Amino acid sequence: MVDYAVMKRHTEDFMALWRSAKPTIAKVHGYAVAGGSDIALCCDLLVMADDAKIGYMPTRVWGCPTTAMWTFRLGPARAKQMMFTGDPISGAQAAEWGLANIAVPAAELDAATDALAERIAGVPRSHLAMHKLVVNQVMLTAGPRAGADAGDGVRRHHAAQPGGPVVSPPGAGSTASSRRSSGATAAGRFPKATRLAR
Repeated sequence: MVDYAVMKRHTEDFMALWRSAKPTIAKVHGYAVAGGSDIALCCDLLVMADDAKIGYMPTRVWGCPTTAMWTFRLGPARAKQMMFTGDPISGAQAAEWGLANIAVPAAELDAATDALAERIAGVPRSHLAMHKLVVNQVMLTAGPRAGADAGDGVRRHHAAQPGGPVVSPPGAGSTASSRRSSGATAAGRFPKATRLAR
Protein backbone atom coordinates (compact mmCIF):
# COMPACT_ATOMS: atom_id res chain seq x y z
CA MET A 1 0.00 0.00 0.00
CA VAL A 2 2.97 2.31 0.60
CA ASP A 3 4.07 1.89 -3.05
CA TYR A 4 0.55 2.71 -4.22
CA ALA A 5 0.41 5.85 -2.05
CA VAL A 6 3.76 7.08 -3.38
CA MET A 7 2.77 6.45 -7.00
CA LYS A 8 -0.61 8.09 -6.42
CA ARG A 9 1.12 11.24 -5.10
CA HIS A 10 3.48 11.29 -8.10
CA THR A 11 0.56 10.86 -10.50
CA GLU A 12 -1.35 13.71 -8.86
CA ASP A 13 1.75 15.92 -9.11
CA PHE A 14 2.18 15.07 -12.81
CA MET A 15 -1.50 15.65 -13.53
CA ALA A 16 -1.35 19.07 -11.78
CA LEU A 17 0.42 20.30 -14.93
CA TRP A 18 -2.50 19.09 -17.03
CA ARG A 19 -5.10 20.56 -14.65
CA SER A 20 -3.38 23.94 -14.31
CA ALA A 21 -5.37 26.84 -15.77
CA LYS A 22 -2.15 28.11 -17.35
CA PRO A 23 -0.71 26.56 -20.50
CA THR A 24 2.29 24.35 -19.78
CA ILE A 25 5.15 23.65 -22.17
CA ALA A 26 7.69 20.85 -21.77
CA LYS A 27 11.07 21.54 -23.36
CA VAL A 28 12.97 18.29 -23.81
CA HIS A 29 16.66 17.85 -24.52
CA GLY A 30 18.49 14.65 -23.69
CA TYR A 31 16.12 12.06 -22.25
CA ALA A 32 12.51 12.26 -21.00
CA VAL A 33 12.00 8.67 -19.92
CA ALA A 34 9.85 6.87 -17.35
CA GLY A 35 8.51 9.49 -14.91
CA GLY A 36 10.17 12.21 -16.99
CA SER A 37 7.97 11.22 -19.92
CA ASP A 38 4.91 11.36 -17.64
CA ILE A 39 5.82 14.94 -16.72
CA ALA A 40 6.41 15.92 -20.35
CA LEU A 41 3.15 14.34 -21.56
CA CYS A 42 1.08 16.00 -18.83
CA CYS A 43 2.15 19.38 -20.22
CA ASP A 44 -0.08 20.93 -22.87
CA LEU A 45 2.66 21.33 -25.44
CA LEU A 46 5.87 19.44 -26.08
CA VAL A 47 8.91 20.97 -27.78
CA MET A 48 11.83 18.59 -28.30
CA ALA A 49 15.33 18.62 -29.68
CA ASP A 50 15.18 16.35 -32.68
CA ASP A 51 17.88 14.11 -31.18
CA ALA A 52 16.23 13.97 -27.72
CA LYS A 53 14.59 10.72 -26.62
CA ILE A 54 11.21 10.08 -25.02
CA GLY A 55 9.85 6.75 -23.87
CA TYR A 56 8.87 4.51 -21.00
CA MET A 57 11.42 1.70 -20.86
CA PRO A 58 10.18 0.40 -17.46
CA THR A 59 7.19 -1.14 -19.30
CA ARG A 60 9.47 -4.07 -20.07
CA VAL A 61 9.86 -4.89 -16.37
CA TRP A 62 7.67 -2.93 -13.94
CA GLY A 63 4.44 -2.09 -15.67
CA CYS A 64 2.62 0.77 -17.30
CA PRO A 65 2.91 4.55 -16.99
CA THR A 66 0.71 5.96 -14.26
CA THR A 67 -0.88 8.86 -16.14
CA ALA A 68 -2.18 6.99 -19.23
CA MET A 69 -1.26 10.05 -21.33
CA TRP A 70 0.59 7.98 -23.94
CA THR A 71 -2.76 6.69 -25.21
CA PHE A 72 -4.33 10.14 -25.35
CA ARG A 73 -1.33 11.73 -27.04
CA LEU A 74 -0.55 8.95 -29.55
CA GLY A 75 -3.68 6.88 -29.97
CA PRO A 76 -4.07 3.21 -29.04
CA ALA A 77 -1.92 1.53 -31.71
CA ARG A 78 1.20 3.65 -31.24
CA ALA A 79 0.75 3.75 -27.45
CA LYS A 80 0.65 -0.06 -27.45
CA GLN A 81 3.78 -0.16 -29.59
CA MET A 82 5.57 2.10 -27.11
CA MET A 83 4.33 0.14 -24.09
CA PHE A 84 4.89 -3.34 -25.55
CA THR A 85 8.46 -2.61 -26.68
CA GLY A 86 9.63 -0.05 -24.14
CA ASP A 87 11.61 1.56 -26.96
CA PRO A 88 12.17 5.32 -26.78
CA ILE A 89 11.71 7.48 -29.87
CA SER A 90 13.60 10.58 -30.99
CA GLY A 91 12.22 14.08 -30.89
CA ALA A 92 12.03 14.05 -34.69
CA GLN A 93 9.97 10.86 -34.65
CA ALA A 94 7.82 12.20 -31.80
CA ALA A 95 6.96 15.25 -33.94
CA GLU A 96 6.31 13.05 -36.97
CA TRP A 97 3.90 10.92 -34.90
CA GLY A 98 2.18 14.01 -33.44
CA LEU A 99 3.45 13.38 -29.90
CA ALA A 100 5.67 16.48 -29.91
CA ASN A 101 4.36 19.78 -31.25
CA ILE A 102 7.76 20.87 -32.50
CA ALA A 103 11.15 19.18 -32.96
CA VAL A 104 14.16 21.33 -33.80
CA PRO A 105 17.95 20.94 -33.76
CA ALA A 106 19.23 21.09 -30.17
CA ALA A 107 20.91 24.46 -30.78
CA GLU A 108 17.51 25.96 -31.67
CA LEU A 109 15.51 24.40 -28.81
CA ASP A 110 15.56 27.38 -26.43
CA ALA A 111 14.65 29.86 -29.17
CA ALA A 112 11.82 27.68 -30.51
CA THR A 113 10.36 27.16 -27.03
CA ASP A 114 10.64 30.85 -26.17
CA ALA A 115 9.00 31.87 -29.46
CA LEU A 116 6.08 29.52 -28.80
CA ALA A 117 5.68 30.78 -25.22
CA GLU A 118 5.83 34.41 -26.35
CA ARG A 119 3.21 33.80 -29.04
CA ILE A 120 0.90 32.18 -26.47
CA ALA A 121 1.54 34.98 -23.97
CA GLY A 122 -0.13 37.42 -26.38
CA VAL A 123 -3.52 35.77 -25.75
CA PRO A 124 -5.50 36.93 -22.67
CA ARG A 125 -5.14 34.56 -19.72
CA SER A 126 -8.89 34.05 -19.45
CA HIS A 127 -9.02 32.92 -23.09
CA LEU A 128 -6.11 30.53 -22.59
CA ALA A 129 -7.77 29.03 -19.53
CA MET A 130 -11.02 28.55 -21.45
CA HIS A 131 -9.28 27.01 -24.46
CA LYS A 132 -7.43 24.58 -22.21
CA LEU A 133 -10.62 23.74 -20.31
CA VAL A 134 -12.52 22.95 -23.51
CA VAL A 135 -9.81 20.61 -24.83
CA ASN A 136 -9.30 18.96 -21.43
CA GLN A 137 -13.06 18.43 -21.07
CA VAL A 138 -13.07 16.49 -24.34
CA MET A 139 -10.18 14.38 -23.06
CA LEU A 140 -11.94 13.85 -19.72
CA THR A 141 -14.96 12.53 -21.55
CA ALA A 142 -12.64 9.96 -23.13
CA GLY A 143 -11.24 9.07 -19.70
CA PRO A 144 -7.61 10.04 -18.86
CA ARG A 145 -8.46 10.27 -15.14
CA ALA A 146 -9.97 6.80 -15.26
CA GLY A 147 -6.83 5.46 -16.93
CA ALA A 148 -4.56 7.16 -14.42
CA ASP A 149 -6.67 6.07 -11.44
CA ALA A 150 -6.85 2.47 -12.67
CA GLY A 151 -3.09 2.24 -13.12
CA ASP A 152 -1.43 4.44 -10.49
CA GLY A 153 1.47 2.06 -10.18
CA VAL A 154 -0.50 -0.81 -8.66
CA ARG A 155 0.43 -3.18 -11.48
CA ARG A 156 4.02 -1.96 -11.52
CA HIS A 157 4.66 -2.60 -7.85
CA HIS A 158 2.51 -5.64 -7.27
CA ALA A 159 2.99 -7.68 -10.45
CA ALA A 160 6.01 -9.48 -9.02
CA GLN A 161 4.56 -9.97 -5.52
CA PRO A 162 3.78 -13.46 -4.23
CA GLY A 163 0.14 -14.27 -4.87
CA GLY A 164 -0.01 -12.61 -8.27
CA PRO A 165 -0.76 -9.17 -9.58
CA VAL A 166 -3.43 -6.86 -8.26
CA VAL A 167 -5.73 -5.86 -11.10
CA SER A 168 -8.93 -3.96 -11.73
CA PRO A 169 -12.18 -5.91 -11.73
CA PRO A 170 -12.91 -7.63 -15.05
CA GLY A 171 -14.83 -5.48 -17.52
CA ALA A 172 -13.78 -2.17 -15.96
CA GLY A 173 -13.55 0.37 -18.77
CA SER A 174 -12.56 3.98 -19.06
CA THR A 175 -15.97 5.59 -19.57
CA ALA A 176 -18.23 6.86 -16.81
CA SER A 177 -20.97 4.37 -17.66
CA SER A 178 -18.62 1.39 -17.55
CA ARG A 179 -17.17 2.60 -14.23
CA ARG A 180 -20.67 2.72 -12.77
CA SER A 181 -21.61 -0.69 -14.12
CA SER A 182 -18.39 -2.25 -12.80
CA GLY A 183 -18.97 -1.01 -9.25
CA ALA A 184 -16.32 1.70 -9.39
CA THR A 185 -16.72 4.80 -7.28
CA ALA A 186 -17.34 8.21 -8.81
CA ALA A 187 -13.63 8.98 -8.63
CA GLY A 188 -12.87 5.93 -10.78
CA ARG A 189 -11.31 3.89 -7.96
CA PHE A 190 -12.37 0.33 -7.31
CA PRO A 191 -13.74 -0.61 -3.89
CA LYS A 192 -11.54 -3.70 -3.67
CA ALA A 193 -8.62 -5.01 -5.68
CA THR A 194 -9.05 -8.45 -7.19
CA ARG A 195 -6.29 -11.04 -7.30
CA LEU A 196 -5.86 -13.01 -10.49
CA ALA A 197 -6.61 -16.69 -10.06
CA ARG A 198 -3.65 -18.96 -10.53
